[in-house]
Amino acid sequence: MQDNVNHPKHYKLNEHGIECIDAIQASMSQEGFEEYLRGNVFKYLWRCNYKDHKVQDLHKAKWYLAKLLSIVDKDITQPMFNFDKENTVEVINE
Repeated sequence: MQDNVNHPKHYKLNEHGIECIDAIQASMSQEGFEEYLRGNVFKYLWRCNYKDHKVQDLHKAKWYLAKLLSIVDKDITQPMFNFDKENTVEVINE
């Protein structure tokens, strides 16, 4: 089954199987990557009402926010989200 939130097929179309988000993170400073994630949260929230996939876009915004929280808040004692090695987000406390 295609997972268009956690693992869009088109994000891993390269001969090395590298996920796009990992390549982006490796190419930036920590601060730059945090800004990139924040921008994507904003983008998906901004346009969700103007597309046919509102719920999917809201989940994508949540994914980028969870990713941002996972790298910024090192003091989370009970994380709200887990990322596995495949960058799949799992909501723990809703």
